[in-house]
Amino acid sequence: MHPRDRRAARAVPAADEREDPGRARCGSRLRSARGAAALGPARARHADAEDRGALPAHRGRVRIFDSHAHVGAPELLAEAPDLIARAMAADVRGILAVGAGYGIAANAGAVMLADENAGIWASVGVHPHDAAQWSPIAETALHGWLAHSKVVAVGECGLDYWYEHSPRDAQVEALRAQIRLACAVDRPLVIHVRNGRGSRDALDEILAIFDEEGAERVGGVIHCFTGDEPFARECLARDFDISFSGILTFKNSNELRDVAKSLPLSRLLVETDAPLLAPVPHRGKRNEPAWVGHVVDCLAELHGRSRAEIAAATDERARTRFRIEDAA
Repeated sequence: MHPRDRRAARAVPAADEREDPGRARCGSRLRSARGAAALGPARARHADAEDRGALPAHRGRVRIFDSHAHVGAPELLAEAPDLIARAMAADVRGILAVGAGYGIAANAGAVMLADENAGIWASVGVHPHDAAQWSPIAETALHGWLAHSKVVAVGECGLDYWYEHSPRDAQVEALRAQIRLACAVDRPLVIHVRNGRGSRDALDEILAIFDEEGAERVGGVIHCFTGDEPFARECLARDFDISFSGILTFKNSNELRDVAKSLPLSRLLVETDAPLLAPVPHRGKRNEPAWVGHVVDCLAELHGRSRAEIAAATDERARTRFRIEDAA
């Protein structure tokens, strides 16, 4: 996400700014059950069978991977050692430090953290809000950072037609260029996509761009997912995994929880998008990777699994997607 999106939750219909911190993390179990029934018995059985065969053995160990956090952002960089220590104390064993979103030069902070910390990897790119800054110089800078062995993805890049801090044509140009870059260096993409008001224009356009540019060659992650199930399945078919943020825990995110419940756990990731979008019960505070476990707990409730099972599944998928060798 981007620093100008401080009120980003208001852009998501599922988000309710009057969240009661005392509420359950993931909505009521009754609401979740109703959502499952709405999928139909055949679909529910299919999804359950797919998930049951997909989960890795967790061997009693809880290990969480925060697949999207801006820990290298200027406002967090000085505190990064403390943020990382708190995350590790909360069973977080991997963080993707996303450099995009604070200007092109800020990618250097994410790369530095990855270089200095065993449990941190980096993604570099140009956020759609900054797309007007795309240039040959920017592309050369990204190429340089991508030479680092711990820079494992390109992004976040994409389309944001809600705010349009950069013109749409500039966003499209920067996205296409970064897809080509990702294919050239064989790295997955981290994608940001948000519709314009009252439309699904960004969702439809980004799928077309994926097809035209051959994004399926590298695949990637749709970060901070807030779309519907049909869009999610179109992304999965193009080898893009789905990552859920703290929005999943918000009081009025019932439709999003139904989507999360319908998708195979073998293709899901979890994230904080720190410093934004803190999950319930921390909503309204500055977010940090230590709180990604609340998203894990929400998915566990939705899928009827343990925290350890969800942590293992999402950790394994993140490490597979970003080609990170497993740690002992």
